[in-house]
Amino acid sequence: MWISQAEVKQLPMQGTAWENVLAAADGDLGAPKISDQNSNHDVNTLAVALVYARTGDRQYREKAADAISSAVGTEHGGTALALARNLLSYVIAAELIDFKAYDRARESRFRSWLMKVRNEPLGSKAVSDQTLIGSHERGATNGSGMAGASRVAAAVYLHDERDLARAALVMKGWLGDHSAYPGIPAPDFGPEDVGQGLRFGGSKPDLSWQADPSAPVGVNPKGAKKGGHSIDGALPDDMRRGGPFRWPPAYTQYAREALSGYVAMAELLDRQGYDVYGWSDRALLRATRFLWRLDRAFPNQNWWEPEVPIYWVVNYRYHSSFPVAVTTALGRNVGWTSWTHSPERR
Repeated sequence: MWISQAEVKQLPMQGTAWENVLAAADGDLGAPKISDQNSNHDVNTLAVALVYARTGDRQYREKAADAISSAVGTEHGGTALALARNLLSYVIAAELIDFKAYDRARESRFRSWLMKVRNEPLGSKAVSDQTLIGSHERGATNGSGMAGASRVAAAVYLHDERDLARAALVMKGWLGDHSAYPGIPAPDFGPEDVGQGLRFGGSKPDLSWQADPSAPVGVNPKGAKKGGHSIDGALPDDMRRGGPFRWPPAYTQYAREALSGYVAMAELLDRQGYDVYGWSDRALLRATRFLWRLDRAFPNQNWWEPEVPIYWVVNYRYHSSFPVAVTTALGRNVGWTSWTHSPERR
């Protein structure tokens, strides 16, 4: 779903990127806690699974299996956002170690939990929109992107073709195709509205970053301008987190956080045969370019962070050359892309 064992076998066992993965795999993973949205146990578990897939060393397979199994049920007391951030890497890791072939009993428990956790109400409201799937189908911000990526990973792992196709339609709608899935600029949504369309603008709402507020989208269309400034590729529902439209924009990290979710989802869908990277005039490339342009125009605002793992995926898929860094920095939902998605892998 993310990278196959055969592909991992071709990756180098030398260099800083590999050394970072190996160090994480050999380190203390700590205690799993999916309810903690800042937990790194999930991404470090992925490192263990990657090292197993590359080396075939059974001790890493067992360590990964233990880590995945220990995470089951730890979402209790958390939020849908925490689940969205922390689920993806466990699912990728389970596939990489071929969990079912390794330990049928523990994999069966993991599989049963994975099937149910997608619709588990979490958070103080504990209503239907506060689930992994509900968050993806209702929202249009970074948290919804994280939820969508974890949802797609679960669907692929469970061979749930129906939910996979549904998630792809929601993604297509977020990118601007409202014939696939609608986007609605409405301030008042209730639980009954889940599945009826993506809610844009928040509760107020603020649609000032939208190229067309009457037809809101997750990524502004090609050539979009406002006040004489290009907003082509802007992610309106996360740019508004810094404040209403103005120029220069008020800094917010949420647009980059959104890309971390939506690009991860695109990578998963792409490997299932969906041409997501081409949808809406290569919207995800334009979204990345928008942040890069902001950084060039306003270098003191930190719009571009080269250590963000997902930028390696963007460069890999679009053959682009945005600045990236080989570091130990972990993403909110996935990591180690300087090794798995380096240009040398092409």
